[in-house]
Amino acid sequence: MATTPVQVEVTFLRMERPPADPPAALPSGAALPPGADVVPVTGCSVGFYRYLYDTVGRDYCWWLRRTLPDAKIAALLRDPAISIHVLYRNGEPAGFHELERRWDGTTNLSYFGLLPHAIGKGMGRAFLRHAIDTAWAGNCSVMTVNTCTADHPRALPNYIASGFQVVRRVREEWPVPTDIGLRLPDRLRTG
Repeated sequence: MATTPVQVEVTFLRMERPPADPPAALPSGAALPPGADVVPVTGCSVGFYRYLYDTVGRDYCWWLRRTLPDAKIAALLRDPAISIHVLYRNGEPAGFHELERRWDGTTNLSYFGLLPHAIGKGMGRAFLRHAIDTAWAGNCSVMTVNTCTADHPRALPNYIASGFQVVRRVREEWPVPTDIGLRLPDRLRTG
């Protein structure tokens, strides 16, 4: 499999207590009938998961799960420690987040993002808060997330504004497969 080397800086973040301020509301009402809502997806199909992951991550170099075979994705989706939550706006998917609850009380926000048509519509911060509140509603003693320079430029500032603290930063080179349909920004290419 041919690959393109991509250089990123990964930022690891954590939150040690739930936010004290009340959550922001998702936009809803007459302007967005039937409104915006977040729905946990129990029994998520591989096809729907791939649609969400591929569509959200296409412009941000999300490649790891694209390379996994369906059986591995299906096993992840059956894992009771993993939950998928989909943001709907006007009846269609607008984003998703994936939480992984670990045995030690850590809940990791494994994936979070909006579909391209939902970016800039004022839902990102409220949707992130939904992910945070969902994590802390379970058996959570610390919440973690990581982002990188391939992600949307507002990702890191939004995580920090939501109460996450930077733990460390690491430079990595990823061997991104060239035949999986990703747009690789020139700024990330090493060669």
